[in-house]
Amino acid sequence: MQTFIAKSAEELDSLAPAILDAIGPNRVVAMDAPMGAGKTTLVKAICRFLGSTSVVNSPTFAIINDYDLPEGKALYHFDLYRLKDVNEAFNMGFDEYFYSGNYCFVEWPAIAESILPENSSTLRISVNDDGSRTITVL
Repeated sequence: MQTFIAKSAEELDSLAPAILDAIGPNRVVAMDAPMGAGKTTLVKAICRFLGSTSVVNSPTFAIINDYDLPEGKALYHFDLYRLKDVNEAFNMGFDEYFYSGNYCFVEWPAIAESILPENSSTLRISVNDDGSRTITVL
């Protein structure tokens, strides 16, 4: 377990490499955080660090966004908030994304816990009283 403190959204760019290092070889990351905590902002910083030139935005309505990375790789960004059950995720082929070898950042992952790989990481974001964020990689 590693913990990071981000005092501003801009600080996430400098924290992105250390957060990815803490995630290690795992490519599926369940993001546990309340609404407005900065999940998408963190994914934007990680995409920038990994060299993506894609426009990164919340996949709330699309459910999944994919961002191009160098060397033909991709980063998949999921928002499962609107799914009703795990069957929807399974029927949409999420398990194929999860085992693709590409990074998968999953917002609101509880509904799909049963199809997340065993070696998934959890990234917990807490909003502190001063507005900073505590980011814990489990």
